[in-house]
Amino acid sequence: MYFQTLVKEKYSKEKVSMFIDMDGVIADYDVGNPLNFQSKRPVTTNINTIKEISKYSNITLYILSICHFSYQVEEKNNWLDKNAPFFKKENRIIIPKELHKGFESKELKFQALKEYLNNNKETKIVVVDDDNVILKYLKKELPNIDLYHNSSIQD
Repeated sequence: MYFQTLVKEKYSKEKVSMFIDMDGVIADYDVGNPLNFQSKRPVTTNINTIKEISKYSNITLYILSICHFSYQVEEKNNWLDKNAPFFKKENRIIIPKELHKGFESKELKFQALKEYLNNNKETKIVVVDDDNVILKYLKKELPNIDLYHNSSIQD
């Protein structure tokens, strides 16, 4: 409820694009088995909070997620269809690392957000991620966006 209330109060007068990471935010991240996405446990408390936020007329939700291999894009989309279908298919940005050799996750997310910002200058950008390295990098590179750790969603 905390995050839902914060979003409602802080962004009520703005058009917001909210980018949510999957692994560790809405899907359990199994360090020992990160490649098998189809069997990941949904983090239902976070999903329910974000689902309520999806009903706010001024907020558009996006998934911004990285995977290791191209075949995992379909797995992640299937998982979203089953566990969080309120994320529209056209608002799912799932980037396979194998197509971007030499780039780290933080750089791939930065590039996606930078491109989005270039095309949507009137929109406030909010990012929710569980990776502090990514959050710190984004704060340095894109200081005008709002960043939240996934712990902000949890009550």
